[in-house]
Amino acid sequence: MGWYILKLVLMLPLLAGMIWGSLWLTKKLQARMTSPDRQKSARLLEITMLSPGIRLAVIEFHGREILVGSTRHGLTRLAEAPAANSAPGLVSAPSSEIQYG
Repeated sequence: MGWYILKLVLMLPLLAGMIWGSLWLTKKLQARMTSPDRQKSARLLEITMLSPGIRLAVIEFHGREILVGSTRHGLTRLAEAPAANSAPGLVSAPSSEIQYG
C-alpha cells in the first residue's frame, strides 16, 4: 500500500507538469507559425445569438460582408453586401444591391 501511494505522489505532479508543458509548447508553436504582418482575408465582425443553438454572424471577406446563420447542423449564407468600410470615401451600396440566398 505504501509503494502505491509513493508512486501516486511522484507520478501525479509529473503527469500534470507534462500536460501543462505540452499545452504551453503548443501555444508557443502556434504563435510562431502565424506571421503577425500577414493580412487575413476573412474577419469576423459581429455575432448575435438568437437562441442557444442558433447564431447570426457577419463576416468580412475580400471587401464583402456576408451574413451567415450558424446552427448545430452547419452554416448557411443568408445575405451578402459590399463592405461598409472597404475603402475610404466609398458609400455603401443601396439595399437593392444585396444578394440573398
